[in-house]
Amino acid sequence: MTTYQKIIPIANQILKKYDLCDHCLGRLFSKQLHLSSNKLLGKKLKKNSKSTQRCYICKNLFENLNYFLNMMLDTVSPYSYSSFSVGAIIKPSIIDRDDAIRSKYKLKGIDGIKTDITKELVKLFSKKTKKTFDYLDPEIVFTVNLKNESCDIRSKSLTLSGRYVKSIRGFSQKQKSCSNCSGKGCRICDFHGITEYDSVEGEISQFLFKKLGGTTAKFTWIGSEDKSSLILGTGRPFFVKIQNPHKRKLRTSANLEHVKVRNFKIVLNSPKKPLKFNSLVEAKISTSSKIDSKLLRKLKNLLKNPVVVYEKSGKRSEKRILSIKSKKYDDNSFTLFFKFEGGLPVKRFVTGDDVSPGMSQTLGMSCKCLEFDFHNVEVK
Repeated sequence: MTTYQKIIPIANQILKKYDLCDHCLGRLFSKQLHLSSNKLLGKKLKKNSKSTQRCYICKNLFENLNYFLNMMLDTVSPYSYSSFSVGAIIKPSIIDRDDAIRSKYKLKGIDGIKTDITKELVKLFSKKTKKTFDYLDPEIVFTVNLKNESCDIRSKSLTLSGRYVKSIRGFSQKQKSCSNCSGKGCRICDFHGITEYDSVEGEISQFLFKKLGGTTAKFTWIGSEDKSSLILGTGRPFFVKIQNPHKRKLRTSANLEHVKVRNFKIVLNSPKKPLKFNSLVEAKISTSSKIDSKLLRKLKNLLKNPVVVYEKSGKRSEKRILSIKSKKYDDNSFTLFFKFEGGLPVKRFVTGDDVSPGMSQTLGMSCKCLEFDFHNVEVK
């Protein structure tokens, strides 16, 4: 006796007691027969027995899946994506009726109704849109709620790298978080985590929200600068992660009001550990006493040993000065061009505030950094 012949009496027993649709009946036996279409199997098992009753398990839910398909298509229309997955929420009573029949007739190792509904929605959506189903790492995730007839969508976050050039003084690098949600995103800040756009972070965020959509933008900076500092040359590198983007493509550069962004690239992730980098800086230094070119030669001594930086937290780090040149400006000021390992606090290095040896110690007089600009930031 074939497997099909064995299941016919069980199917007939079930149909005597319960009205089932083709989908629900076929699902109870399709895995045993290694068949992919529950509906065709259900139709075959029912043969000539036609019922006008609603399906005992799903209440004819499978007949209405096109309604939910159209809901998915409407919800996803603003998004660009190539892969998707689907989750479903259904009434517990449907699952209970399904479980009761499977238990009563000892039907094991078969898909539950929720799995089957999800599979059908995947088939319908994939056929309609020609997009790829990806269970592990989809760009779009649907949650179709068949209880309250709604559809939610979540878009995979997008991480970008780039470099910005800032040629205007008085423009901060970092943006203050929304005071209501501390940057998490709320109705007051339109879920962006920031309410103002008056910084490098704010201006780039605003551009990205406009071009890609999305909610919050989380930046990973490769070094930092003063509000008054310029960022010249090829610019400062950064990474930014956009949550729930609508679009997934972006041009490589943008000329914004205060900054220019170059080399926008989509990357897998922001760096997990801080990246090592070197900075080339031009600093204007004022001194408490008169200086001469001979005295400035002492600055070469700073190349010999690492500079030790002490933080208030008790942390201690060492940074190397890789090259140093100075040019006297007048009796009480000079310009310094120096290259150093990223993380050296420039102003504290000049004054010698919890930095040893500092510039003031080296020259034997009080020094102050008036302003400093970055000519290059190179990632190691």
